[in-house]
Amino acid sequence: MFTADLAFEADFDGWRQAARAAYSRSVRPEDLAFTIAGAGETLFAEPLGPHDPDGPQPSVPKAFIDLARKLVCHADQDRFVFAYRLLWRLQSEKRLLDIASDPDVLRATEMEKAVRRDAHKMKAFVRFREIEAEDGARHYVAWFEPFHHIVEATAPFFARRFAGMVWTILTPERTAHWDGADLTFLPGASKEMRPDGDDMEALWLTYYASIFNPARLKVKAMTAEMPKKYWANMPETALVKPLVAGAEAAQRRMIETLPTLPSLRHERLQERQAMTLPQMEKTPAPGFNKVPDDLAEARDQASRCQACPLWEPATQTVFGKGPSDAPVIFVGEQPGDQEDIAGEPFVGPAGQVFDKALLAAGIDRSQAYVTNAVKHFKFTPRGKRRIHAKPNVGEIRACRWWLDLERELVKPKLIVALGASAAQGVLGKAVTIRDTRSKLIDLDVATKLLVTVHPSYILRLPDEAARVREQAAFEADMGLVLQTIPELALAA
Repeated sequence: MFTADLAFEADFDGWRQAARAAYSRSVRPEDLAFTIAGAGETLFAEPLGPHDPDGPQPSVPKAFIDLARKLVCHADQDRFVFAYRLLWRLQSEKRLLDIASDPDVLRATEMEKAVRRDAHKMKAFVRFREIEAEDGARHYVAWFEPFHHIVEATAPFFARRFAGMVWTILTPERTAHWDGADLTFLPGASKEMRPDGDDMEALWLTYYASIFNPARLKVKAMTAEMPKKYWANMPETALVKPLVAGAEAAQRRMIETLPTLPSLRHERLQERQAMTLPQMEKTPAPGFNKVPDDLAEARDQASRCQACPLWEPATQTVFGKGPSDAPVIFVGEQPGDQEDIAGEPFVGPAGQVFDKALLAAGIDRSQAYVTNAVKHFKFTPRGKRRIHAKPNVGEIRACRWWLDLERELVKPKLIVALGASAAQGVLGKAVTIRDTRSKLIDLDVATKLLVTVHPSYILRLPDEAARVREQAAFEADMGLVLQTIPELALAA
């Protein structure tokens, strides 16, 4: 009986070296054992000597190398000997891995799947929380409990994904640490070392609650994909029970309030599409022979607008909302999925970020008029989901008549364009956020324009540190809004 010592629970390089040495000495699988450094010695076992260059050399297909990397990460205590047995058999059974019915191949396939599944769960369910480092720098820490020994194999994903962060992933067996340049592994940690929540958690919970769609709820599928084992380390799971409990009532409300699609005479639409751009921007939408006198009339006419093709797949027109004498108009790009269902602007995830920034700046949203450059939701179907699609120049121009009408009826002192599409809708030409952001631009003698980013831009940033910076910059722009229009201040 021979024994080989490995450095840690998933030491593939150590196993590979020991397997080559064992085969070169013709050690059969039943005569070989593996131990982990510091775990004690195997009784009555002789240490495996070094590789014998004069002995037989194993040869395996590339597919086996990839498979063995997964096998040594499995929690099975016999995994190292089992992987060596496959190597041993491959020397005389070259096509062994192609025999799907072979018991060893079946077992290896199931073990490989289990490891891949566990690595997927780690990538999906690790939640970093910010802690204050001794030097005052940002440091992000997460706690995770894998089923298998996957930390070394999976940690490089996080190093690529969060390359600009300093982070640590604590697990019971191994700790992965990334300092921004190097990935290192340390001994395991205890549950007592896991971090508490941070300031960004509230924003994440708001976003999670906002994207929850009761019409698509499948509890069994959800718990199968997100096992309860991981719930303790995921802040959003505290919302699951109340969201599920209210799903049926929420779905019923969605169905009851689902609007019907408008219909206008096709020939009037063709007339408008044949117009030149100046004619289109100065002419009421098709089917209307007078310019609305107030916002209520404008909203009613807009609900039947077919000035561009976006009306057909959308649920409804999402017109602006707010006081008719509001001192400021906030202009977004277009409604999103939830806005299209609710019929109101900025009620989805981007709306939550928008509200948070207004609150941080001390602005009362009820005193502002909020609208979009395009009034219908443009999307691309993907299965049961509707994925946001950016409106093109023609769609922005076709809808500009409504935006100009809102501006004329409200007569604001300030217009805030949230994103490049909104700025193009206001100005009638393309501008860059970089060149125009945070500057007060004179539109006319009574109205100024402020350009900033759209809140959804913050949500799309892949790096948490970047999201924190952009949220702060966005809140600073909202502070400039309040400085320009002091009457927007929240009541004391």
